Amino acid sequence: MIPYILSSASTVFEARKLLGEINLVDINFADELPLSPLHWMLSDNSGKSIVVEPLEDGLKIYDNPVGVLTNNPPFDKQLFTLNNYRNLSNRNPENTFGGSIDLDEYSRGMGAIGLPGDLSSSSRFAKVAFTRANSHSSGDEAGSVSQFFHILGSVEQQNGCTFIDDPDLFEYTIYTSCYNTNDGILYYRTYNNSQITAVSLANEDLNSKDLINYLLINDEQIKFIN
Repeated sequence: MIPYILSSASTVFEARKLLGEINLVDINFADELPLSPLHWMLSDNSGKSIVVEPLEDGLKIYDNPVGVLTNNPPFDKQLFTLNNYRNLSNRNPENTFGGSIDLDEYSRGMGAIGLPGDLSSSSRFAKVAFTRANSHSSGDEAGSVSQFFHILGSVEQQNGCTFIDDPDLFEYTIYTSCYNTNDGILYYRTYNNSQITAVSLANEDLNSKDLINYLLINDEQIKFIN
């Protein structure tokens, strides 16, 4: 579905129209590659964003006002849960505890007390939605890219904190990536390499019939200054 949408639509509006005309089938890609319950988020440079979820009762398409997405539960339930955090703020709160009790403002950041910090998908959805909505960057390319990785870094999963089924296997954030779609640049970081790496399509022959392949730089890149 991903190559079909990317090759057939240039805006969220066009993609939404295409999605209304397709059916996804419950057929495994291969015996060793069974289907997974995936969710997709589509965005364009106008700032519009939608979420697409294939559910038992059909393909669901939602407007995405927060611009983020995590795993189950379905997106509409994730969005509704944000109502529980409507009192959060990037500013310290007023003392509304009641009575004449003098409560001290002992730290900055107290406006976000109650923001979840666990690794469940619902909690990560709330935290990254809050972080994205209140984030600030310098506005240039480097600042925006740096801020993107800080936003997703607020909800990354560390190896060892989320047990799967095998004693030696854990769920963790393998890589993080973003794109400059205007200039054709891919930026990425891997779990073992926190340095941001970039690949520019403009520096390649896009009319070539040869496959261009770059191996991930997965070893930590540490810059010594002495």
